[in-house]
Amino acid sequence: MRIDVPAAFVASYSVNGGESGRAWLAVLPQLGAEFLDRWALRPDGPPAHGMASLVLPVTRADGSPAVLKLQQVTEDNAGAATGLRAWDGDGVVRLLDHDTESGTMLLERLDAARPLSAVSDDVAAVRILAELMARLVAVPAPPGLRTLSSVASALVDGTPRALPMLPDRAEQQLLRTCALAVSDLLAEPGDRLLHWDLHYDNILAGEREPWLAIDPEPLCGDPGFELLPALCNRWAEAEATGEVTRTVLRRFDQLTEVLGLDRQRATGWTLGRILQNALWDVEDGKKALDPAQIAIADALLNR
Repeated sequence: MRIDVPAAFVASYSVNGGESGRAWLAVLPQLGAEFLDRWALRPDGPPAHGMASLVLPVTRADGSPAVLKLQQVTEDNAGAATGLRAWDGDGVVRLLDHDTESGTMLLERLDAARPLSAVSDDVAAVRILAELMARLVAVPAPPGLRTLSSVASALVDGTPRALPMLPDRAEQQLLRTCALAVSDLLAEPGDRLLHWDLHYDNILAGEREPWLAIDPEPLCGDPGFELLPALCNRWAEAEATGEVTRTVLRRFDQLTEVLGLDRQRATGWTLGRILQNALWDVEDGKKALDPAQIAIADALLNR
């Protein structure tokens, strides 16, 4: 049984996935069919997709609902199954089966129509996210995952090469400031199991628990490196209030309070995450930093 791959996903991934991505797309229908057969699954609705994966609602042989997630194995997602097994469903979607070679996963089915972004009260939404994050980072990282130590060292080493690519001297100085903050923290990178991409749309309503995290890209490190995606949620709404700094600091304080983090360290690691995004942007040929990232950095640095 072949699966239908949405044209929008093919078009997007053909561009963003490069040559290897196009090769993966070519075998994706057959790959999906293989796992439907191998795991005795029956399609139970149209496929959905994000930027990098195809998700097919299925029914298992015992009649229980699940989702088949097909994704090209990358450095970011290579540890996903390891992380999900370590969490064992505590605050996160449950892993039901996994194929190491292809990265294919069979997962508990959640309500994709009800992400946390549907909760209109931002204070309530941040608290839900923070409480889930606190549960996730309470787990020590299992062996074999990427480490924040190696990621952070690469960020510091890569900053000098990126500086000449930014015409604006204030943005160059911000990168230097972020790199210095990371340098000061390199000796204590942390050992917690991080989700790395926990934002409102990566939290879905479930039956087993009201809210569960999805799509982890696990990393071993300090929980302070987890905060930036949550600070960026609903950015247009934050700008519309005219009180961006107040919104950033309120979210940051909520997160650090619930997680019990030292705010100075959490600020340093958040600047590290901003540095990571900036270096990616420069690598992609951009000549200016993301205004939202600048605003978040300014709010934390000028507190």
